[in-house]
Amino acid sequence: MQTTASLLPALIRTDAGNTDFRALVALLDADLAVRNGAEQQFYGQFNGLAPIRHVVLAVLDGRALACGAFKEFGPGVAEIKRMFTHPDGRRRGLAAAVLAELETWCCELGYTACVLETGVRHEEAIALYQKTGYTIIPNYPPYTGVDGSVCLRKVLGV
Repeated sequence: MQTTASLLPALIRTDAGNTDFRALVALLDADLAVRNGAEQQFYGQFNGLAPIRHVVLAVLDGRALACGAFKEFGPGVAEIKRMFTHPDGRRRGLAAAVLAELETWCCELGYTACVLETGVRHEEAIALYQKTGYTIIPNYPPYTGVDGSVCLRKVLGV
């Protein structure tokens, strides 16, 4: 029998140097390569880890099973990046928990909104973002005119 504690993830704030984060990102990149095919070369250039200093991991039963990050997009706006849930952690609310913690951290740092980009083939991600208050916006650079991209925005604190 599982205890309640084992059902709730520990949310850990870290940075892009974290080895668990890097392992999850490697799985994410492999998944994106399959989903996006040749288009992934275009998207991959915008997903470097060097500018990322704010990462959240969801750890359940000692395993990092989900991650997300953000970086500054513009004055008062953060961009959510590198959201991923390991297949073993899916359908447990881990992505929503990571996203909520990222938004809390953004608010603590004075950000008033978040933006993000995902692919049109990522229906489950789009559904999560819309369920948590994100709305589809016109694609922002560098995704302007990119048919495979969907950009979303959320005003924080409302």
